[in-house]
Amino acid sequence: MFAKNVGTIDRIVRIVVGLVLLSLFFYYPGAWWRYYALIGIVPLATGLFGTCPLYSMLGISSCPAKKA
Repeated sequence: MFAKNVGTIDRIVRIVVGLVLLSLFFYYPGAWWRYYALIGIVPLATGLFGTCPLYSMLGISSCPAKKA
């Protein structure tokens, strides 16, 4: 479906950042800004699936080069 363009370190960072942002949503239930923390779904999803649409549009890949 989509080509993998997110490397291992990049995936780990995206997953951690996504989980931290989503945890803020639940940790501060009365905060006016808590719905902004839902943006954490984006890095979490791109980290889990290993593909980033923005990277695809810009022609970027953090995956290591394939060996022939």
